[in-house]
Amino acid sequence: MKRYRNLWNQIIDYSNLLSAAKKAQKGKRFRDSVLSFNYNLENELFQLKIELETQTYKRGAYKTFTILEPKPRIISAAPYRDRIVHHAIHNIIQPIFERTFIFDSYANRIGFGTHRALRRFTKFARSSTYILQCDIKKYFASIDHEILKNLVKHKIKCVDTLWLINKVIDNSNPQELVIEYFPGDNLLTPTQRRRGLPIGNLTSQFLSNVYLNEFDHFIKRQLKIEKYIRYVDDFALFGEDKQALAESKIAIEEYLTQLRLNLHPIKSQLFKTNHGANFLGFRILPDRIRVRTENLKRSRRRLRRMQLNYTQGQITQKKISQSLQSWIGHLKHGNTWRLRKKIFATIAFVRT
Repeated sequence: MKRYRNLWNQIIDYSNLLSAAKKAQKGKRFRDSVLSFNYNLENELFQLKIELETQTYKRGAYKTFTILEPKPRIISAAPYRDRIVHHAIHNIIQPIFERTFIFDSYANRIGFGTHRALRRFTKFARSSTYILQCDIKKYFASIDHEILKNLVKHKIKCVDTLWLINKVIDNSNPQELVIEYFPGDNLLTPTQRRRGLPIGNLTSQFLSNVYLNEFDHFIKRQLKIEKYIRYVDDFALFGEDKQALAESKIAIEEYLTQLRLNLHPIKSQLFKTNHGANFLGFRILPDRIRVRTENLKRSRRRLRRMQLNYTQGQITQKKISQSLQSWIGHLKHGNTWRLRKKIFATIAFVRT
């Protein structure tokens, strides 16, 4: 296995930091923290470069908040300066790991994404009799720091680069407490091992793929599953042999213990594809694709909030148009023509 050295100078190169800053500010250019940093952009980037070179760089404080939909989750927002560092790392190491990812891993990858994953899932579901659909229990909160660092070292040999990656991992803010026991643990082990990556960081999204990359290869090479797809911690195996898929589930549960992960006991099920399967907000049936009821209810609530905000002058018509076009584009990936017609016939944005 090839391991990469001499990456450090590429990461701290001024042009890479400038590129990282442009990516980090995308969609956030007019926030106070970004405007303040960009006012003295050149000096700020040179200061950041010096701190990285001398390894005196320290992360700022996260802003943490909880979202309730589609399920309660803690979201951690890193300061703009730290997001630049995350992008600077990602710019250099992402191509190295990208070569090792399987074709059917779709999250947080350039040119992949939800809609491409949905099409692939639909193709597999409609050409198979059975599906083993799984979800990893509290995935981001369960990612073990020591295991993750070792997986990164399988490809990265540059000592300085590992220092920075480890610093980002180690300085993750506390996440949801997960108490799980695995073979060889004593009573205190779950509280002694550092775990959890903050949802919201680019590095967390990227490293979450790295964490399950060897697991993906285990599915393909050891279990020899041809039709397999993963989107973050939601994955599915398709086939004609129900017993073989049941045995695969046992092997998967055993393998995941090496990563100190567990399958979700309710969301991980083996069933016939003609019953329909939920994936990325849609329900895939043999002859059509529907929007899941809870997703539709959630979207209607968002529409009502937008209507109220527009009425009160808190949101612009341009922002509404962008949101609606994005939602329409998403709905078009299902059989939703009548649904779209019904919903948008009742929408009226009036400013008092």
